[in-house]
Amino acid sequence: MHNGEPDTLIVEELGLCQGVARVDLAVVNGTVHGYEIKSERDTLARLPSQTGVYNRTLEFVTVVAAKSHTASARLLIPQWWGIWEATKRSSKVELRIVRKARRNPRLDSYAIAQLLWRSEALQALSERGLSCGMLSKSRRQLWECLASSVTIAELGSIVREQLKRRGESWRVLVRPS
Repeated sequence: MHNGEPDTLIVEELGLCQGVARVDLAVVNGTVHGYEIKSERDTLARLPSQTGVYNRTLEFVTVVAAKSHTASARLLIPQWWGIWEATKRSSKVELRIVRKARRNPRLDSYAIAQLLWRSEALQALSERGLSCGMLSKSRRQLWECLASSVTIAELGSIVREQLKRRGESWRVLVRPS
């Protein structure tokens, strides 16, 4: 999919909103695009709760579902989410785009800031001259300050760059080159 693309990071099981939900796959490049995978063996029972968290955090979302789930998934997700239908053909899985993902119209700055580790949030505040008196504050207070002090576009850029800078011990499938 994005394997080998420069400046692209693919993260497996990205935790959102402090672990309230995890998106199966996140592609981090100029945006954060989450992919939720629903195989024939899965149910869609968790999808409504996942939807609420994904809507707050991810710039684009696509459900990759078995044919048996695509019609039901369409009823459970927002219009801006993409839908890919996965069909197994011999030893390969073929993907058919049912609906292309569109940009999330209602991102939540605080939920996006929560993707940052405490040290990353403090660094971002420091780089913007906003860290005075913040060194002893909790990560929640740092996220609140950052979320209320920068535009959502700038916050998205900060988060994407920090995710790409993290060390090898983090949940990464493909490192940016």
